[in-house]
Parts: sequence; structure tokens; C-alpha cells
Amino acid sequence: MLRVKNLTKVYDDGTVALNDVTFEVPDGEFVSVIGLSGSGKSTLLRCINRLIEPTSGEIWWNDVKLSDVTGEELRRARRRIGMIFQHFNLVDRSTVLTNVLSGRLGYVNPLTSVLGRFPESDILQAHANLKRVGISDKATNRADELSGGQRQRVGIARALMQEPEMLLADEPVASLDPALAHSIMRHLLQINQEDDITVLCSLHFLDLVQQYSTRAIALNEGKLVFDGKPEEIDDARFEAIYGQEAERIG
Repeated sequence: MLRVKNLTKVYDDGTVALNDVTFEVPDGEFVSVIGLSGSGKSTLLRCINRLIEPTSGEIWWNDVKLSDVTGEELRRARRRIGMIFQHFNLVDRSTVLTNVLSGRLGYVNPLTSVLGRFPESDILQAHANLKRVGISDKATNRADELSGGQRQRVGIARALMQEPEMLLADEPVASLDPALAHSIMRHLLQINQEDDITVLCSLHFLDLVQQYSTRAIALNEGKLVFDGKPEEIDDARFEAIYGQEAERIG
């Protein structure tokens, strides 16, 4: 269970990115976080795993208060929370396999990882995860040789190496064309359903939200303005989320 209570984030320039946001996510849900650019979606996901420090409020992951833990305790908690990024966050000059193995950094000796000496079990697991996302033949390619859709699959395989209980996907399809976007979303849905992994995925397009998620959380100027089933987003709620001038597609 993820519990977010009265979460607020104010940046140094005074921008209020999150304003008293409260919600809970039971284990195994697929939750889409929606809203306009600048609404606070990415800040929310990054506060949950402490890539960004909240200004105030509480974040609980099971019995761990993520908003308070530091050092080794934070490192242990992050092991089970995978992160997938819009711009992939890969090391371009490294091989696909090496990028995927970096998902084990929270589990192995840092010196061992720097030398690239991962246990054979980790290497086998990395190949299995690449096969799962359909790019097992790219293991020896450099990351910068791949297409955008392939690079995002590497990002998913890397997150799976953490053996996560929750995945945070920060606009994972924003830079992909529609066909590739659906491919990535199908992989995330498969992981959610087959592995019972909780997924929080920030998205722009309502058709993807309705097709893949069981629940939607909407932000507008940092405030929570909707929390419910995607099919409950009628025209009035759509306007509250996206504004009067937005055109509804899907």
C-alpha cells in the first residue's frame, strides 16, 4: 500500500508544484497520473521515491515512511521501487546488457558493479528480462544504436532487475509515436497483471488512460482534482483537469 498524505512541494523559485495532495494506492493497481504539462505529475512521482525532496507531507510505502528515511534505509526502500523515465536515462556508450544490469546496483557491492562483475544469476536474469520485452537480440548493442521504443524497453528491463513491488513510469511514452506508445503500455500492463506489481504511470492522452489503467489521478496546478475510474471522466471533469480550451480526444 502506498499512502500519500498532504504532500506539498514548493521549489526554490516559489513555484508550488504540489499542493496538499492526498491519496492511497492499494497493491496491484494500475494508476495513471494525468494533467497538463506543469501540473505536477513528474514532481509527484519523483517525490515518491525521493529523487525530489518534498517540502511537507508524508509518503508511506507499506510500513516505511519514505518521506523521512535516509541513508541505507532509503537505499533499501528504493530497491523495490522501479523508475522508468521519459528520456530513458540510459548510458548511451554502454551495451544494452550493462544498462539492464545497472538495475541491480542496489543489491551488489558498488566496487563489483563498477568493474562490471555481476553474479551469473544477475546476468541470466538480465537476459530473461530483455527477452520478456522483446529485445533479447540487442543485448550486445550500444544503447545509442537503438530506436526510441527499443530504448524504453531497455528502461523497463532495467527496472525489472530491481524485482520491484511498484513501478513509477514518468511519461514513458511521451516521446514515442502512437504504435510504439501502445507497445510500451502493453508491456507495463502485462507486468502489472502477471507480476502483481503496482504501477503509477504519468500520461497525457486520455485514450491510453482509459485503455490501460484501472484508476486515474488528475492534477491541476499541483492540486488533486480527480481520483477515480477513467470512465468517470466526463466532459465537466475533463474541463476541470485540462481547461476549457482543451479538445477531448478518446
